[in-house]
Amino acid sequence: MSRRGWTVYIVRCSDGSFYTGVAKDLQRRLAAHNSGRGAAYTRSRRPVELLWRAEGYGRGRALSREARIKALTRAEKEALVRARRAQPPAS
Repeated sequence: MSRRGWTVYIVRCSDGSFYTGVAKDLQRRLAAHNSGRGAAYTRSRRPVELLWRAEGYGRGRALSREARIKALTRAEKEALVRARRAQPPAS
């Protein structure tokens, strides 16, 4: 099992709020959020839309990054999302 297979992500909920989480399998986690089996926060705020992700973390580093992102203001999270969207795709 890969120790670096964790993804940190930000989704926008149907009410416009942001949710930040970590996942080993991001597509499965997004499906869980959208089916009501994800986090309690997103259950009543479906559907969610993926805005941002960062891959290649070990579990501990992913959880640390998640905590740092959750501590950001909404404006800072929006800037993070905009910055990532502006970057060219990795080759």
